[in-house]
Amino acid sequence: MKWTGRYKEYHAAAFRKDLISGLIVGIIAIPLGMAFAIASGVKPEYGIYTTIIAGILISLFGGSRYQIGGPTGAFIPILFAIVLQYGYENLLIAGFLAGIILVLMGLFKLGAWIKFIPRPVTVGFTAGIAVIIFSGQIANFLGLSHIQKHENFIPNMIEIMVHLATINFYSVITAGICLAVILLSPRLLPKIPSSLLGLLASSVAAALFFQGHVATIGSSFGAIPSSLPHFHFLSISWDRIITLIQPAFIIAMLGGIESLLSAVVADGMTGTRHNSNRELIGQGIANIVTPLFGGIPATGAIARTATNIKNRAVSPLSGIIHGVVVLLVLILFAPYASNIPLASMAPILMMVAWNMSERKQFAHILRTGTSDSIVLLVTFLLTVLTNLTTAVEVGLIVSLLLFVRGMSGLLRVAKVLPDLTDKHEKEKAHAVSDGHDCPPISIVTLEGPLFFGTANILEEFMMDTVRLKPQILLLRMSKVLYVDTTGESKLARLVKEFAKAGGSVLISEIPPQSLEVFKKTGLYLLIGKEHFFEHADEAVDYAMTRIEHDK
Repeated sequence: MKWTGRYKEYHAAAFRKDLISGLIVGIIAIPLGMAFAIASGVKPEYGIYTTIIAGILISLFGGSRYQIGGPTGAFIPILFAIVLQYGYENLLIAGFLAGIILVLMGLFKLGAWIKFIPRPVTVGFTAGIAVIIFSGQIANFLGLSHIQKHENFIPNMIEIMVHLATINFYSVITAGICLAVILLSPRLLPKIPSSLLGLLASSVAAALFFQGHVATIGSSFGAIPSSLPHFHFLSISWDRIITLIQPAFIIAMLGGIESLLSAVVADGMTGTRHNSNRELIGQGIANIVTPLFGGIPATGAIARTATNIKNRAVSPLSGIIHGVVVLLVLILFAPYASNIPLASMAPILMMVAWNMSERKQFAHILRTGTSDSIVLLVTFLLTVLTNLTTAVEVGLIVSLLLFVRGMSGLLRVAKVLPDLTDKHEKEKAHAVSDGHDCPPISIVTLEGPLFFGTANILEEFMMDTVRLKPQILLLRMSKVLYVDTTGESKLARLVKEFAKAGGSVLISEIPPQSLEVFKKTGLYLLIGKEHFFEHADEAVDYAMTRIEHDK
């Protein structure tokens, strides 16, 4: 039997590959789901519910054939802050609203726009999130007691320093065992997920030798239920929507960015192309449904998606199987998961932070010493020291300002005349001199973008030209590939000034984009259709017929 679309030419051999890949990714997702939930300030089973429901729905409705969805490390600081400020129930509502926002973004085809976020901003906030995740696990790694969680980085670091004397060496040994296994097992047992091996080895060691001396999931959060998650309606009111719309928007934006980055990684590994708008809709559907079963926000998981591909997945069915595997494990083995030490979860999250830190890209951008380095550092530091919202907003503003500053130097405005030493008589700026000029006709060449960052350059140059009172001003615009309304308005003002003085403006060689702007704003009609020419020599010939030769 052959299928179409994302299941094109699907067959039994392909199903076997999806089955194996889904099984492996499902096993990897279990400890990660619990760890992400705990780090986000909620019970571990909510992470498992998210892995099951969101994982299946993202694979069913998303725009990438290989995407694996679920809770991710990138959400940890955001979700933890929302839980601290608003509570778990409101986190579910924020996730639900974020799902609606994502669906709307997909329906309005905004998927491509998210890709335009500057790379230094995404690397900066990703590295900042990695620092927050890593530092957030120090207390569990050391087994510190009486730790009070704070929303911001510095108070949390102070809290750790104050309670450093409460270090539990049993926890340190447990975490050390897990970390050692995670680091060594890829060399010794490369086909078995290292995080799972580390979790099992350290849990068994703690149960045998440190029973009662190390905090576990059960002792901290209660036993993990082995039943299916229950559906419940959210208590949504208009007041709650107003209160939670900002955190919902943050969840939606980060979820959109993370999922599309993951889909791009998948494209690069497989040579396929994802549908970005469909991906946003799939992510939105998953985040609408998941909170109704107690799950936290989810997005595309880059590491699990890459693992899915490396294990030769063929279709979205592998992602569906991964969710089913997690469901079966929940039903069969949930009671045993309650005995997992929190110290065993810490190295897993620390390795997640290390792997997601973009450290090579961070160092590479930093070494360039360009404006991108400034954007990177600003975004990174603000992510760590304040919050992701502030970091991204400021990072984007700084990127825009530095971009405008860089682009403002690209517009070149020069008065030109044919070069008498050139047999082809090309117009050149150095050809203009006291002995070689044509006062009735000013020929000016524009090169570069004409937008709000460069329009003042044109205005200043043209004011000097206007004072000379030429009869004809010819603007050669072959290299003005972009014009915005600010640039257009400056040019319109110039045209009007010339018209008042009895002169005319001619335009030659204007590119399609700039011409389209002129037509939409009315500048095309203001200048006059007959004053636009394909070639400069045609414009010069026309100008020669219009000037008063006796003057």
